[in-house]
Amino acid sequence: MDNNQPWFKHYPPEIPKSIVYDRKSLHEYLLDTGNKYKEKKALHFMGKHITYGQLLSEVKKMAAFFQEGGLKKGDRVAVMLPNCPQGVISYYGALLAGGTVVQVNPLYTERELKYQLNDSGANFIICLDILLPRVSAIREETDLQHVVVTRVADYLPFPKNVVYPFIQKREYNMVVKVTPTENTHIWKEVIASGTENYQSIPIDPKEDVALLQYTGGTTGKPKGVMLTHHNLVSNVQMVKAWMYKLQEGNEIVLAALPFFHVYGMTTVMNLSIMSGYEMVLLPKFDAEETLKTIQKMKPSIFPGAPTMYIGLLNHPDITKYDLSSVQACISGSASLPLDVQQKFEKITGGRLVEGYGLTETSPVTHANLVWDKRINGSIGLPWPDTDSKIVKKGTTEELPVGEVGEIAVKGPQIMKGYWKREKETNETLKDGWLMTGDMGRMDEDGFFYVVDRKSDMIIASGFNIYPREVEEILFEHNDIQEATVIGIPDEYRGETVKAVIVPKKGMTLDKKQLDRYCRKNLAAFKVPRIYEFREELPKTIIGKVLKRQLIEETLAEMADEKEAK
Repeated sequence: MDNNQPWFKHYPPEIPKSIVYDRKSLHEYLLDTGNKYKEKKALHFMGKHITYGQLLSEVKKMAAFFQEGGLKKGDRVAVMLPNCPQGVISYYGALLAGGTVVQVNPLYTERELKYQLNDSGANFIICLDILLPRVSAIREETDLQHVVVTRVADYLPFPKNVVYPFIQKREYNMVVKVTPTENTHIWKEVIASGTENYQSIPIDPKEDVALLQYTGGTTGKPKGVMLTHHNLVSNVQMVKAWMYKLQEGNEIVLAALPFFHVYGMTTVMNLSIMSGYEMVLLPKFDAEETLKTIQKMKPSIFPGAPTMYIGLLNHPDITKYDLSSVQACISGSASLPLDVQQKFEKITGGRLVEGYGLTETSPVTHANLVWDKRINGSIGLPWPDTDSKIVKKGTTEELPVGEVGEIAVKGPQIMKGYWKREKETNETLKDGWLMTGDMGRMDEDGFFYVVDRKSDMIIASGFNIYPREVEEILFEHNDIQEATVIGIPDEYRGETVKAVIVPKKGMTLDKKQLDRYCRKNLAAFKVPRIYEFREELPKTIIGKVLKRQLIEETLAEMADEKEAK
């Protein structure tokens, strides 16, 4: 890598340009911390604490269980759980047994679940009892050999563990009775009767796949991204280098980001395991519960998504909570509005910066410096050992500074490829460079800016319009809480700009007033022609707006209107 890249001049002395990476498998870090910090708290879950010694013991039992059930090196283990102790134990147990983890979103429908299980060829799945009906409905159409069923209550302290089944019945209107069979196992029984006698499996960190992480599917059928042990380990070592003020064994990390998303997995779970931090697990994001948890547990690190910070800032009682423990946050998954950054930093006294990455990059490639120079609106600088450039569409030809093109990245965190998809792999990986599909630019100082996803670009009357640019202007409006911009068909212009907006609570927005506001801040061809107001935007679990869904809904409405005429 070229040591004269412009971004290196902004690196503080504490951040190296290059890192000497451990030649270790990911689960070896748990073996280390489990012995080094045996009595230290590893997990906090709704009032229950688990030490690193206890965590390692249960991970070994799960590894032995998987191997007894016939798991061979490289076999896939699906984990369909929210953030809970069982999720961490299943993940590291599968790796320790020599398996490959397949993270499954607990919100998936039967159709989505069947697709992912069949595409990955998973032999095992660990799921909550309330998800068992979904698994059972498609089980015979998959390669599943073993199902392990657990309950949220399994790791709750008394009396929560007694009360929780009643809460679950009220919330989900269901009580699932699980009958153990030769192929259906109850988690508590597996752990209670299990032994730690697993067989150690040799791992080649650079070649062996630790994780099949499926892309969100916002641009087509989800693809399994093959991330090796080395990919994941190197990205966590980069996190540690970037956040150089973090103290080994002495931080508390708020786990509001789901572990079944690669961002939460790397910046919360794997970082904590590697460093001996305590994780405070939240099974789902709820603004009030998160505020209470920050005040009580005093986390110092809070990786999140813009929607999480927006949700907290819009809670009417936020000023009643002490959030001063929060020292550092890296925001990902979507652009971070300046207003949100400034307000959150003022309330917490900590630092909130924007970063960037993809599932294919384990996931982080760029971020603003947490305690040093940063530029609002930028995704920041490439991380150590990460090369990045702006290229001409469809090539690896670098464009001049300031010009808009596709962002390309190269580094040790870049995926091995797509699972069973050689064509897509070759289209995405070119001469070692990963084509991100995101349009962006780099300034003279080496700071990068995302203009938009290549697939989201709107072409109206021959003009290229990047939704993010319009969204940034809308976010600056005092009465707008959230906004997204999409392109919809237009007989005259080809496409036209539509803004879908969530007003702040108690605020009423006027389309004419918004039009005047946008015309004041945007070139005429970028101004939205259509405004729609909603109470909320459809999002993925990580907070990324589902633009494709909004487009499909708009197209259906347009078809209905045309038919009515």
